[in-house]
Amino acid sequence: MEVLYVNDMDYQVVKLLGKGGYSYLVMRDGKMYVLKKIHHEPCSYYSFGNKLESELGDYVRLRSAGLKLPELFAFDRDREHILKEYIDGKTAFELVKENAVRDSHLKQMHETSETLRSAGLNIDWFPTNFVDRNGELWYIDYECNEYSYEWSFETLGIKYWSATPAFIEFCEENG
Repeated sequence: MEVLYVNDMDYQVVKLLGKGGYSYLVMRDGKMYVLKKIHHEPCSYYSFGNKLESELGDYVRLRSAGLKLPELFAFDRDREHILKEYIDGKTAFELVKENAVRDSHLKQMHETSETLRSAGLNIDWFPTNFVDRNGELWYIDYECNEYSYEWSFETLGIKYWSATPAFIEFCEENG
């Protein structure tokens, strides 16, 4: 079994969760966590500075704004690893694919959008970044940017929260 480290503590890899940065479900002493490895692949529509420092700062900004986020437990600057709380549940992406997004989910997203707009922030609204735990949506990424109408939930994010042409095209292109 593969092992990853955060500050010289070992975590057993259970499975790969996603590739937006490589996020793994890991276990230590019978407890599950998410370990994110910062990646440095180029992105055509966004430029990054120090990605680890950016995520750590974004975590503080999003927490201060009142967003539901997994707790940050530890980070390892040398390895560029972040260890955070595991939020168990289906991703909103899975819910969209199953036609199981409820009105209450969309209401939460609009409320979150308003909260973040008031704080001058945008997040990555793509449904893979949200997990439903007992009917509550959690933003499981720590990335945020300054608010822009163009990148808001109402303008861009909503396009992927139902079986829209944009969502279907994404699924076709990404398997």
